[in-house]
Amino acid sequence: MNQESAVNTSASLRPGAEPPAQPWWHFKIMWLTLGLPASVVVASLYTAGIAWRHIDPVVTDPQVVHAAEDVVEHGHRATAMEPAERARNHAATPQQ
Repeated sequence: MNQESAVNTSASLRPGAEPPAQPWWHFKIMWLTLGLPASVVVASLYTAGIAWRHIDPVVTDPQVVHAAEDVVEHGHRATAMEPAERARNHAATPQQ
């Protein structure tokens, strides 16, 4: 047994001795620290790609545009939603 290995072994058994330094990739917490934000960036780029490829078309139908302008001008919703709202509100009221 050579003298260097005997010194290293005795130093590692000594109480209060620091373990030898290891590179950062040997620690699992570093993979979480770097990996989770990196996966979020990749997921956001993927989502942006989906959004870019499937852009909703611009509505040019005059009837729909007129209904939207009516809501903005008069401050009330179009009457197309009235039956649905009445049914929803009726379902929420107790039976009489």
